[in-house]
Amino acid sequence: MLIDITLPITKELISGAEESQRRLMAGHLGTHFDVMDKMFPLEYVKRRGVFFDVSGITDRDIDICDIDESLIEKDMFTGIFTGFIEEAGYGTAKYHHEHPQLSDALIDLLLSKEVSIIGIDFAGVRRHTEHTPKDQYCADHGVFIVENLCGLAPLTKAGICTVYTFPMSYSGMTGLPCRVVAETV
Repeated sequence: MLIDITLPITKELISGAEESQRRLMAGHLGTHFDVMDKMFPLEYVKRRGVFFDVSGITDRDIDICDIDESLIEKDMFTGIFTGFIEEAGYGTAKYHHEHPQLSDALIDLLLSKEVSIIGIDFAGVRRHTEHTPKDQYCADHGVFIVENLCGLAPLTKAGICTVYTFPMSYSGMTGLPCRVVAETV
């Protein structure tokens, strides 16, 4: 079964809001990853994937103890399901400023496991002034962070799956919109 976990871009998302227009022009509207100063390797298009349900964690950072690290393999797409995009609504002030965060220890674990992509259903692995430096830190370790995924709940029960990530071939953008599809058996 193919499951599209990309946030649909609707007229409502892009119409009228100056902030949305700025995000659209920079490549940060909807499901995307921040380019940092890297190129997305074509071999990252198809990855084995695993998704973790951490939706019950609301009062602290998501940490190593919240996932089963034994399921993580080198070069994987590792997805984190919080349900936040469905709860807060994409683009709201709450969505941008109160989203969950991954702990530094969890991020370092994922980097040490040499995953290729970290996929999240919220606006960034860290908030505010920590967002960009942490994206750069991950990119410097060969890991891209795909933000604003949706519909991840079924994948947390699917076990290991195949995840396809197709970034747009834009030049000079700080973010690359992408389509992300998971294939389960």
